[in-house]
Amino acid sequence: MVQNEMTQKTSVNVGTIGHIDHGKTTLTSAILRVQSEKGLAKYKSYESIAKGGIVRDKNKTVTVIASHVKYETAGRRYAHIDCPGHADYIKNMITGAAQMDGAVLLVSAADGPMPQTREHLLLARQVGVPHLVVFMNKCDLVEDAELLDLVEMDLREMLSAYGYPGNEVPVIRGSAKQAHDDPANPVKIACIEQLLDALDGSIPDPLRLIDKPFLMPIENVYSIAGRGTVVTGKIEQGVVRAGDAVEIVGLASETGSDVITQVESFGEVLEAGHAGDNVGALLRKTAHTAITKGQVLAKAGSVTPHRNFEAEVYVSKKEEGGRHTPFFDGYAPQFFFRTTNVTGSASVMDGVQMAMPGDGVRLSIALKQPIAISDGDHFAIREGGKTVGSGVVTRVVA
Repeated sequence: MVQNEMTQKTSVNVGTIGHIDHGKTTLTSAILRVQSEKGLAKYKSYESIAKGGIVRDKNKTVTVIASHVKYETAGRRYAHIDCPGHADYIKNMITGAAQMDGAVLLVSAADGPMPQTREHLLLARQVGVPHLVVFMNKCDLVEDAELLDLVEMDLREMLSAYGYPGNEVPVIRGSAKQAHDDPANPVKIACIEQLLDALDGSIPDPLRLIDKPFLMPIENVYSIAGRGTVVTGKIEQGVVRAGDAVEIVGLASETGSDVITQVESFGEVLEAGHAGDNVGALLRKTAHTAITKGQVLAKAGSVTPHRNFEAEVYVSKKEEGGRHTPFFDGYAPQFFFRTTNVTGSASVMDGVQMAMPGDGVRLSIALKQPIAISDGDHFAIREGGKTVGSGVVTRVVA
């Protein structure tokens, strides 16, 4: 009965983004605690979610890889990605954001928007996170209600500046720690319930590309003793089942081939994984050392790796966290596609001499390594630890 109810619920991928120490992992754990009291989640502690992070002191771990949890509301199943906020791990945040149907932007009411708040917001916009809900955390630490109003006003202006509807995005005020520590107190957990209502109400049911050939960007690779290699990720399009022939494409001189022997999601064996699902796929023969994050797992014969393509690119302005100066032919930043990043060189097309911050330009790009690319794919451009542009592939060349 429970399984039938679960399968009827819409699956939605969300995540927490925002500045380090503003409470992203605490909020994730609080949601699990509140929903576990209703039988709609399995509780995970802060320490369990942050596992794999760097311990700063006994009360704080810095998340460095995107961590996945799941919970439900009355009408939906959520796969939730807890993204790193530390600047050094922004590459891993991009991997997480690229999988989201919507995000919870977390901001400490005590601090207001901070540098990673802005960078995460910019990245969310550039990798195509379509919808946001804001959680103003640590409101219990702010005594003056007028200060909360000022922080919210600042947030709404910032959202509008980055292309989100600042006046319409839900802003929920609360304390994740208080909700986590006192889940039986209806006053303390009201902010969590309001947040989940906002997610249900403001993130539309995502459109899933079920009818296209199976493709899944590989986020992580594991070796399971006695079983073989498991690759994990969010299925971008199509359906995958045990027995399906697949290829491992990109970042290698040759495309690998294998057969799926099992599909799992959060420890549960699935008959099939569908577009939008976060799954682990068990491979029959490929060693885990032969696969790397950033490759894609795809239906055999459906996708090929490429190095050269043309793209429409927007060059971010200085105020958007981008470059202060133009770039010229031979510019060699990193190009972020799905779960991978590859260095490449760019040439400005159409007789244009240089690309100025704020410009929209056509670029011819040559990557150092081949990756799975198709017309219409989106990507971010980064250099020196900051995002300097975003683009869309208009023509695969070779």
